[in-house]
Amino acid sequence: MPTYVILSRIAPGAFSNPGEFRKIAAEVSEKIKSWCPGVIWKDSYGTLGNYDVVDIVESDDPKQIQRAAIIIRSYGHADTETLPATPWKEFLKNLE
Repeated sequence: MPTYVILSRIAPGAFSNPGEFRKIAAEVSEKIKSWCPGVIWKDSYGTLGNYDVVDIVESDDPKQIQRAAIIIRSYGHADTETLPATPWKEFLKNLE
């Protein structure tokens, strides 16, 4: 199943305290589960740097990935960048 990396940068002013962010994150998660049943969430990371959140997801349907990114943008008050990802060994093998 294809893997994707969704990078999210939360908009300034999206929340005023950490409790609000938890509520936003829970709402986004529930909407994705409901509206994107073909997306399997593998892992999420909070990061320091250009992006605040890195999500690793899988889906056979790229339209479901697009919908998930739009949900993150609209309900999560974030900018996103979505990257297809290939496991390293497979990536190297594709170069042969």
